[in-house]
Formats: sequence, C-alpha cells, structure tokens
Amino acid sequence: MSDHNFTIEQYLEELKPLINVDCGTWTPAGVSQIADIMTEKYQSIGWQVSRQSFDEKVGPGLLATNKPEAEEYDIMLIGHMDTVFPEGTIAEWSMTTDGEQAYGPGVADMKSGLLNMFKAVSQLPEDVADRLSICVCMNPDEEIGSTYSGDWLKSIAMKSRYVLVAEAARADGSLVKARKGLAAYKIEFKGKAAHAGNEPEKGISSITELAHWITTLNRETNFETGTTLNFGVVEGGTVGNVVPDYASAVLDIRFWDNDDYTRVEQKIHQMQENPSLQGIEITLTREAHKPAFTPNEGSEKLMAVIEKSGQDMGLNITWQAVGGGSDANLTGSLGIPTVDGLGPIGGAMHSRNEFLVLNSIGPRLTLLKNVLINLSETITR
Repeated sequence: MSDHNFTIEQYLEELKPLINVDCGTWTPAGVSQIADIMTEKYQSIGWQVSRQSFDEKVGPGLLATNKPEAEEYDIMLIGHMDTVFPEGTIAEWSMTTDGEQAYGPGVADMKSGLLNMFKAVSQLPEDVADRLSICVCMNPDEEIGSTYSGDWLKSIAMKSRYVLVAEAARADGSLVKARKGLAAYKIEFKGKAAHAGNEPEKGISSITELAHWITTLNRETNFETGTTLNFGVVEGGTVGNVVPDYASAVLDIRFWDNDDYTRVEQKIHQMQENPSLQGIEITLTREAHKPAFTPNEGSEKLMAVIEKSGQDMGLNITWQAVGGGSDANLTGSLGIPTVDGLGPIGGAMHSRNEFLVLNSIGPRLTLLKNVLINLSETITR
C-alpha cells in the first residue's frame, strides 16, 4: 500500500480487529490475539517474526525484523499491544467513527501506532529497506510499566542506533522529547490491635505510622525540580474503638532527575528500617519503575532529522516534555537516542473518551516513513 492509494476507510478496516479485542495487560489471551494479527502482517512482507515469552500473567512479546542475521539494528521501533481496559470492555464499547475521529479502547494508545509502524516499514523504497536493519518490538505489558518486558527491550535497545516509539502524538500534534521517571510503591504497616477504650497502651497503631509516612514524605515534593510524591490510595482499620493493626498505602513518585529519585528512595528505605513507632512492621513493594529520559546529543541529532522530515512535507514539528511514562523512558535513560510520539494524533487516553484524529493518520504515517528514509542517509557503514 503506497501513499497514493491510502484511504482512511481501508485503514480503519485494518484497525478495527486490533481494537475490538479485550487485550488489557491482564488479559494475555487477548494480547496474544493481537500478536497473531501483527505476526501475520509482518510475515506477509517477508519479515522474520520471533516470539518472546514472559510471565504467564501477560502475553508474549514480538520482534519483527527485515534482517534476521543482523547483530545490531540501525533503527528499533517500539509499540505495545496491551491496553488499560478490563476484560468485558469490548462487549459494551467497541470501535466507532464519526467522520473526524475514531473512538475505542486503545485506538490512540496505541493500536494506531502499531498499524502505522507496520505500514511505514512496508512502504519503504526497496533500496532503503536493503540498506537499513530495522527491528520492531511489540510488548505486552507497557501499561503496567513494562515490568516483565523491560529488560528484553533494553537488551535490544543496547544493540540499536536509534529508537523510535510510536505512541500517539499529543493533542496539539507535538512529539515527545522527554518523559518523567516514575516509581510506584505499595507500603503495608502491621501493628498490634487493642481495645481503644480499655487498653489502648497495648496497641500499636498502623494508621499512626502511615500518617507519619504521609506527612514526612509529602515534604519531599518539589514542584520546581519536578519531583512529586502522591499518596493516592490509603486503607486501614476496622472499627472506631480498635487500635488498627493493619494499614496500607499506594505511593506514586514522578521525577525529572534520576539522582533525586535515588535520594528519595534511600529515604524511604531508611524510614522502613527505622519506624517512628516501636514494634511496627513495614513491608515495601516497588511495583513499577521507569527512569526519566531527557535529550542528549544523539537525540538532538535525531530530533533535527525529524524536524527536517516534517519541514519537507509542510508539517511543523513541535516538541513537549511530558509527565507520563512510556517505553521511551527505558531506552532514553540508557543514553540511546530516543524520540516518542511518532504515532497519529490522539487523546483522552485510558478513558472511555479515547479518540484518534483521522486526518492525522496519513500525514503521521508519511512522516514516520520519511524519517526512516532520511535516517538511512545519515547512517554510514
């Protein structure tokens, strides 16, 4: 399929089977269905596809490449096959369009990105495809922080010159040059129950310790440096007249400075080892972590190629630094030139209003293809 016969109707027909599948991270059977569809597509253009198994709780990873023998890749493209939506979503909410936008679970985040990556590589001129070694990595668990696939992605990124992530462009069309790091913790406090009226002195209040954590760690938030801590969920206690023996909290941390996060993390571990109440037990589980990524010299060069590619087709390229994490965090923090937001324009991600801007699909597909062509000219063997 080349540009001149690109029709939005044909594109949406191809997109629909990727949307109308329950493929939340914890629905591995659905993610596997997406993997089957993408495998068939890449094999149809003569690429080799291999599957990567992770934990049985999540689906497989896919690596598609035009150069199976390559020991290194010129370009690594990344996209994820999972969504945030629970099983049963498709029965009540599937893909629809109104002429200007398409709606549905994962329509922007990021099934259209998966499809654009495939179409971009399948439309490359033959000489460019011969010259470039490209791999496309599709993972099953980005929406939970790539807990299972992160090491796999990083190991491939270490063998790649450039990383392009096809998450959706921002609502204003901007691409993403930097992303905040994130960490998520579950903290559990085990104290000792006692009757609050008869013998409160025999109790150890898990909620009091939790309150100490909240007030102490909230002081670490610094809006100027961008390090923020948010206790988003707290639970504890049973009834009013019992000293609570159990409490828990979920803590979300975001940061631009990886060293600053390391400092906060050390503080959290010190608090765990030295509780303010004697006899309390604290369990700390880090459930997600992605380092921050900010541009380096290599990514500045990559950004320049993308800007020039946009200019040549009359597309003004703007950049944003954003607070949400993606797989660009993993590769960018390794120092590998990484740019994100190369998919079509979309918004309201993770909500029932998620949308994809239809007239952005064609131009963003052309942009991605032209970036690959222009990068091939900068790479010397």
